[in-house]
Amino acid sequence: MGATATLSEAGLVAEPGQEISCSVTIRNAGRVVDQFAIEVVGDPGAWATAEPATVNLMPGEAGTVVVRFAPPRSSDVRAGVIPFGVRVFSSEDPAGSVVEEGSIQLGAFTEVTAEVVPAKVEAGSKADFEVAVDNRGNHPVAVELSALDPEDELDFQLERNRADLAPGTAAFVRLRARPRKRFLRGQPVRHRFQVFVVADNAEPLKTEGTMVQRQLLPKWLLPALAALLVLLLALVTLWFTVLRPAVKSAAREAAQEQNQEVIKAAQDAGGAAGEAKKDAVQAKQNSEDAMKAVGLTPPPDGAPPGPRASNGVPNPAGNANGTPTDFRVAADAAVDSNVNRFAEFPYAVPDAAKTLVVTDLILQNPRGDNGTLRLLRDSGGTKTVLLEVGLANFRDLDHHWLQAWRFAPGEKIVLAVSCQTPGGGSRCTPSVSFSGRIE
Repeated sequence: MGATATLSEAGLVAEPGQEISCSVTIRNAGRVVDQFAIEVVGDPGAWATAEPATVNLMPGEAGTVVVRFAPPRSSDVRAGVIPFGVRVFSSEDPAGSVVEEGSIQLGAFTEVTAEVVPAKVEAGSKADFEVAVDNRGNHPVAVELSALDPEDELDFQLERNRADLAPGTAAFVRLRARPRKRFLRGQPVRHRFQVFVVADNAEPLKTEGTMVQRQLLPKWLLPALAALLVLLLALVTLWFTVLRPAVKSAAREAAQEQNQEVIKAAQDAGGAAGEAKKDAVQAKQNSEDAMKAVGLTPPPDGAPPGPRASNGVPNPAGNANGTPTDFRVAADAAVDSNVNRFAEFPYAVPDAAKTLVVTDLILQNPRGDNGTLRLLRDSGGTKTVLLEVGLANFRDLDHHWLQAWRFAPGEKIVLAVSCQTPGGGSRCTPSVSFSGRIE
C-alpha cells in the first residue's frame, strides 16, 4: 500500500467569490521513501489549488497539504452541492494511490440585468422595442416586467409580463409603444419611458427607452406636391400656348385634304355612273333586239323580264311562286337484323305533270326507335339517297333548305327505314313532314 489520505472536513460551505480551505493528511504506508502529488478532481478542480502540490515522505511519515477552493461569482458554477475528490498519487507505488472524497455546498447569488433594445426608436404611430433580460446569477430566477411612462402619454403592450430564466440565459420580450395623441405636421416629440424588471427576492431593476414621435405625413410629401403642382401648371401653359394651336392647325389641314379627296372621289364616281348608265342602255337595246329576233316581245320599261309567247302573252309556266303544299309520309317497318335492308314507303305528286319543290321538312321519331332513316329520289327506278340519319340521334329534327329540293314530273319521294330496335312497339314508325310548293 503506497499512501493513506484523510480530509480535515468532508463537507465544506462556500459562497461565490469567496475562498475556503481544508487540509489533507497524507501518510506514507510504504517501505521506501516516496513522493506524493496532490490533485483536486471533479468540477471544483478548475478553481482549486493544493499547497504544496507535492510532498516527500519517509516510510511511516505523515505530512499535511492545504487545499484551497475559490468558486467564482459566475453563472457557470451553479449553486448547490458540488462533489470533489483529492487524489494522492504515489510515484513509487502508482497502484497504491488513493482518492479522498468530499463536497462543497455552494451558496446562491442573484444578478439580473435588463436593457431596452434599441434605446431609441423614431416612428409616427407606433414603436417596437425588445426588453433583453439576462440572468447572470447561479440559480434559476423568475422575473416580472412592467412599463411606465412618467408623463402618461404612451400606451404599452408587452408580449408577456413574466419570464423564467435559467442561469446564464437571456429572455427577449417584445414591447410596443403607442402615443395617445398623433399629429399630421410638427416637430418631433420625445417620450421617455421606463421598464421595471423584478426578480424573486431581489430589488426592482429599472431600464429606460425613448420613442421619438414624428409627424404622420412624410417630410417629402409637401415638397413633392408643390413640385407636382408646378409641373402641372407648366404643362397647362405649354398646352394652351404651343400644343393646342399646333393641333388645331394640323386638324384643319387634315380636314381640308380629306375634303379634297372626297370631292375628287365624288367626281370620279359620277363619271363612272355615267359610263355605267350608257352601258346599261346599250345592254337593254341589245337584249330587246335579241328577243325580237327570236319572236318574243320585249317587256315594257320597269316590268321584270320573263318568258312570253310570240304574241306577247305571258307564259303561265314561268310563275315561280307555284301552289303551296304540305304532306306527311309515315313508315311502319318491321324489325330486320340486316342493317343494309330497308323498307320503302314512296310518295308521288298527285298531279304527275307538276314539279314538286320541297323547302322544309321535319323528321319525327316520337317512340325513340333505333335504326336508320333515308330519303330517296326515285327517278324512273333509279334511286338516289338525299338524306340519311340515325333514328337514335333524334326525336324531332327539322331542316330548312336555302336551295330547295326539286322533284321533276314523274319523280317520287321515297322514305326508307331499316328497323333495328323499336322504341315502344314491335315495329319502327318514324315519319317525315314536308312543306313546299307545286309548280
